[in-house]
Amino acid sequence: MKEVVYMIVNRLGIHARPAAEIAKIASKYDCDVNLLGNNKQANAKSLLMIMALGIKNGQEVTIAVNGPDEDKAIEALDVLISNNFYED
Repeated sequence: MKEVVYMIVNRLGIHARPAAEIAKIASKYDCDVNLLGNNKQANAKSLLMIMALGIKNGQEVTIAVNGPDEDKAIEALDVLISNNFYED
């Protein structure tokens, strides 16, 4: 199991488009991927669950992965988040 904490700097937070990108990437890998934020947890393969977290700009989110593809999943999500979801 691996966990990485990120500060969300996207001015709109994790809205529909970034949530969809997270879910799309997470769904590619054979592992459990969870997002933790606002004292809630969401399956990162579910767009609706990610949106329900309500992550805003300036908030921290933790990505927790567990399974055979955990390294690949965390690397792919790191690229997405580190590039500000390719927005701004």
